[in-house]
Amino acid sequence: MKRSRLLSVFQYIFATLITMGTLSPFAWLFISSISFQTDLTKVPLRWIPKQITFSRYVDIFTNSNNEMAYTFRISMMNSFIVAIGTTLIALIIGGIAAHAFARYQFRFRQKLIYLFLFTYMIPSVVIVIPLYLLLDQAGMLDSKLTLILLDLTFVIPFVIWIMQSYFKLLSKEFYEAAAIDGCTRVQTLWLIVLPLARPGIVATGIFAFLLSWDEFFFSLLFTSSLDAKTVSVAIAEFSGKNAVDFGMVATGGVLACLPPLLIAFIFQKFLVQGMTAGGVKE
Repeated sequence: MKRSRLLSVFQYIFATLITMGTLSPFAWLFISSISFQTDLTKVPLRWIPKQITFSRYVDIFTNSNNEMAYTFRISMMNSFIVAIGTTLIALIIGGIAAHAFARYQFRFRQKLIYLFLFTYMIPSVVIVIPLYLLLDQAGMLDSKLTLILLDLTFVIPFVIWIMQSYFKLLSKEFYEAAAIDGCTRVQTLWLIVLPLARPGIVATGIFAFLLSWDEFFFSLLFTSSLDAKTVSVAIAEFSGKNAVDFGMVATGGVLACLPPLLIAFIFQKFLVQGMTAGGVKE
């Protein structure tokens, strides 16, 4: 009994340390966003500011004369467009492909699955030079549509790989019952499969959104103006040649973290169901 209590105490202490280590960077990010620039550049560093200010948050949402704030607003909208567009297209195309891989037998089925997984694992830096030359010749640089297409190259394989495991767990009896009732394959997919696999679809959609939202490499190389620049690139460019506005960088980081957190919080029920159950088992 005593040993069991000591083990429980050790587990709580270990969990507390892990939690503090995980959350401390985010806590410092928020503290930096409400600290004055003088406190952030003091030596030694002042961890707890004497005075706080929310002026950076006000500037981002209201001040049109602040170049950094204006850049952040536009880039935030660009990120939303790219991430939402990528997620919706990837779920439609990848979901249909995943269902076909999970429920139907055809030639080279397993090889194609591994091929999609292989394309997901290819480092982006390997293909960036020929990809840049190709997009340059096609006149597709500095475009949100181009970013969506580039993000789809690694989000669709991810969706296919994850969603096929959910579709495999659906009982064949549902398909047989739908066929007896006269449903076509499209009707079966829309009326039977999608409602049953909803937790898995939502969970996969959240991860697809996060993959697109956090993407930095393609956004950095294939955008040059505010028309297509995403929030991750905009925050990185808050550093000037001679000075760095640490407070604005931190403010941008805090606001950039909010959309994924809100989405995960709103759909947490589906996220937990999708990660644990994955569908209706046979």
